[in-house]
Amino acid sequence: MTENGHVGHRESARGKEPQVQLEVRVGSAEELQSLQGWLRSDPDLRRSATVGAQGGAPRPGEMGTPLDVLQLVTENGWSAASFVLALAAWRQTRPRRPRVEIRRGDTVIVLDGGSSDETERVIRALDTAPDENEDR
Repeated sequence: MTENGHVGHRESARGKEPQVQLEVRVGSAEELQSLQGWLRSDPDLRRSATVGAQGGAPRPGEMGTPLDVLQLVTENGWSAASFVLALAAWRQTRPRRPRVEIRRGDTVIVLDGGSSDETERVIRALDTAPDENEDR
């Protein structure tokens, strides 16, 4: 992450690594912070992804910007399955499982249940979703 909170690009000895970029939205800033902490504490994700929170423009009367989206920038070793399983585990710790919206390029995937079928569907969707920068 850079000083201003934006996720930067990682450089390797071979140059820029191919990356997957995801945006994750949940219902509230508190839930987003909880999810950010959960994902940052996951050993598999910590090795393969940078997790950063960003906020939108402040509403009238608010100071600062509320957090409204997590950004994940990943490297070669990233696994959609590891990410989705960590996300599902976090949702199970919540009093009410929050609806989660995941965006990869132009693909938006919503996780609002908790079945293994839904988890598998999200993993497949993330594995096959094209990145918006893939053609460039």
